[in-house]
Amino acid sequence: MPKVSSVIVPYATYLRVYEPLAAFPEPERGHWTRYARRPDRPTYQDELRRSLADLLPTPPVAVPVHESGDAFVLEVDGVVCVCPWRTRLRGWLALGDLGEELPRPVLDAVLPEVVRRQAAQDYERWLERNPDARPWIRTATWQVPLSWFVLVADEERRFDEGSGEIPPALRYRTPMVQARRRVARGLRALKEAMDEGPLIDGLVDVGRWLEEFHPRSLVELDYGGLVHTLPAGELEDDHSAADVAAGIEALRLGDGAAAGEAYARLVERWRSVRNLRSAN
Repeated sequence: MPKVSSVIVPYATYLRVYEPLAAFPEPERGHWTRYARRPDRPTYQDELRRSLADLLPTPPVAVPVHESGDAFVLEVDGVVCVCPWRTRLRGWLALGDLGEELPRPVLDAVLPEVVRRQAAQDYERWLERNPDARPWIRTATWQVPLSWFVLVADEERRFDEGSGEIPPALRYRTPMVQARRRVARGLRALKEAMDEGPLIDGLVDVGRWLEEFHPRSLVELDYGGLVHTLPAGELEDDHSAADVAAGIEALRLGDGAAAGEAYARLVERWRSVRNLRSAN
C-alpha cells in the first residue's frame, strides 16, 4: 500500500487569490516575507494529503487543531504575492457543506456527529474573535464551477502535459482588476437575459468574495488533481473558459441559439467527469 505522502490526490479544483505582501499587516507580513524565501515550499498535493491524513485517526480530526503557516507564493513583475492556505478556516467551511453533499449514514461513518458538533462549536467561538475572516482559496470537487470560468479568458490558459513524474497541469491566471471587470460584465449580460439562475447566484457570490482582496492581487483557477481523471487529449482540447465567454456574449446579443450551442459544448465536455463522480 503506498504511503499517504506518495499518493496523487485527484478530484479537487481550486480558485486562489494571491495578494501582494503589502496587503498583509505586521507581523504577518514579516512571516510571509521570510516564508517566500524558502526553497522547499510544499505543493497543493501536500496540502490535500495532510487533510486526508487527519481523517485516519479514531476519532478523525475534522478540522486541524492549529492554523497552517503555509502558503502558495508567486512573483509577478517583481512583486511577491502570497496565497495563505488557511487550512483550518477552510476545513470549518467545508464541514458546513458536507451535509448537502453526503447522505447522513455516509456522513456519520466518515465524521461522527459528536466530532462535527465539536468542530461547529469551535468555529463559532473562533468566529467571534475573527468576524472578518475569509479564505484565500476556494475548492470544488469533481468540477470547475461555471462561475469560476467567467473570471478568466482563454488567452490566459496554460496547459502543461507533464513528463515523467511531473503530472499534467491546467490553469488560468488573471489580474484581480480583470476578474472583477469580467464578473460585472457577466452579471449584467446574464441579468438582462434571465431573471435568476445558479450561474447568476454563483457569480454574485464569487464577486463578493473577490471584493475582499487587494486590487493588485492575482486570481488563479487551477484544475488541480482533476487533471488526473481526464485523458490528456481532452485536457489539451478543454477551452471551457472560451465556451462560457461565448455563451455569455451570445446572451448579451440576444442569440439564444449560439448560447445553447456553447452550453451544449460544456455539458458534453464535463459529462465524463460527472460519470466518474457517480461511479464513486
